[in-house]
Amino acid sequence: MRHNKKFNHLGRKTAHRKSMLANMAVSLIQHKRISTTLAKAKALQVYVEPLLTKGKDDTTHSRRTVFSYLQNKEAVTELFQNISQKIADRPGGYTRILRTGFRLGDNAEMCIIELVDYNENMLKEKAAKKAARTRRAGAAKKAAPAAEAPKAEVAPAAEEAAAE
Repeated sequence: MRHNKKFNHLGRKTAHRKSMLANMAVSLIQHKRISTTLAKAKALQVYVEPLLTKGKDDTTHSRRTVFSYLQNKEAVTELFQNISQKIADRPGGYTRILRTGFRLGDNAEMCIIELVDYNENMLKEKAAKKAARTRRAGAAKKAAPAAEAPKAEVAPAAEEAAAE
């Protein structure tokens, strides 16, 4: 029976699973985006988000804790120096999973897991959407002075024609 066993074992023994998740977490930290199956991405998201939260406070204890999970000095350095600066104001949700379809060989559902603050395309779209957004009341106020302006220009022209 599997009572109260809530995480996905991914068809692997404990040591293999921990090693695989650590390697995937290192790749995600170094490359900011990796392609994998949906089940592995969901397991990786649960594994890496607490590590990213630990990366926000740069203390010796948090560095040692993260290193005990990742076992890679370069990844720990990258996390505490660069990534922690970008995610400092974000309260959680550091990763995003984007489904990409099904793998040709075994029809496994594939996806891309990425760090949210490093996707420049989505950040540009979000800024463009904020700039393009207008309110109804504001649009009416802007339209009213624009409608009055041509009348003001027409009035002096009519006065000049009447004067001649």
